[in-house]
Amino acid sequence: MKKNNSRRRTISWVILVAMGLGSGKGGFVSGADVDPKPVPVGQAGFGMLVEQPMDSLKKQAREYLTSRGLWKPAFEPLLEQGFSRELPISDKFADALALGDARIEVLLSEARNNDSLPPAGVPAFFKDKKYPEFVRANVGVSFARALSLRRIHEEALETLGLFAVEKVADPGTYLYHRAVSEHALMMKNEATSSIDRLLQDVPNLPERYRMVGMLLYYDLTTWKEKDLSWISRKMEMIQRRLEVTRGGKTTQKIQKEVVARLDEMIKEMENQQKESSSSNQGNCPDGAPSQGQPGNNAQPMEPAKDSRPGGVSGQGVVDSKRVKELASVWGKLPEKDQAKALVELTRNAPPKYREAIELYFKKLSQTMPTPATKNP
Repeated sequence: MKKNNSRRRTISWVILVAMGLGSGKGGFVSGADVDPKPVPVGQAGFGMLVEQPMDSLKKQAREYLTSRGLWKPAFEPLLEQGFSRELPISDKFADALALGDARIEVLLSEARNNDSLPPAGVPAFFKDKKYPEFVRANVGVSFARALSLRRIHEEALETLGLFAVEKVADPGTYLYHRAVSEHALMMKNEATSSIDRLLQDVPNLPERYRMVGMLLYYDLTTWKEKDLSWISRKMEMIQRRLEVTRGGKTTQKIQKEVVARLDEMIKEMENQQKESSSSNQGNCPDGAPSQGQPGNNAQPMEPAKDSRPGGVSGQGVVDSKRVKELASVWGKLPEKDQAKALVELTRNAPPKYREAIELYFKKLSQTMPTPATKNP
């Protein structure tokens, strides 16, 4: 019961901090305001996840490399120098193992190289039981962190999923980058759970992890299914996947989801327009006879079909077929034609749907190559 109350209290605190409220210290609350007696590093508490002391990790690195005949006395100053750097514990330990193990060195080097291609799945090393689990798990955290920083979230999350957080020397980095990747992949429940453990169960958490974790948590509480923000997040996912050379079927599936949802919103708008038209049929202001009724010689006010702007099918209804047609060729249209088509498409649309359509095509412009300009 005490732990449940603590969780509820922290969740409320997270929301207050993310909204800029709190202790009056510049709008932020420090970790000490929530838990004045954090569990010291290396001392386990109920449900606590603690970093392993650096001296213990240095010893494990030496023992591992020695057991494989890879340790050299010349590594000792490099080991000490590596652990003195301002890096997460996971990187320090992984780099120590990489001093003598070329396979680990190559894995980390490729993951951290912004110019290298994303891995085609999780490297076999992390499933190779010839290596001790503590080696694979801790190298996995550093590997996943490097991918997460490059926004390659799929393989980052898959790598972390191979190992329990209790198996790693740096649980804060593990949970933080797991939450970041889950958030980017729109895995709301999983991200919420990871952030909860990050904020509740990791004592002495680095302040940057704490603050970003709280902001991510607050963002998750605002998510709604298939609203305009949902479309925006999906479009950002498409853009990210294209930036890391992840076109293919998965990206195409997400694109289809966006188009399908826009189609649904357009149909909803059409139905609203039809209902509005039906409710007003035959009822003109001040009891005047409606157009087309006996005794009324006035001509209908509806414009001829040929005079309607492209993409609008009368009564302010957007033509969903026109949206799909434009989406299929959008990247081939010059900017001038794109702007003209967008104006025509949204001219008579209600603000709610105009915003959705404009947002969709704006994101589409960012994810498609600009058409080449012809030489005069």
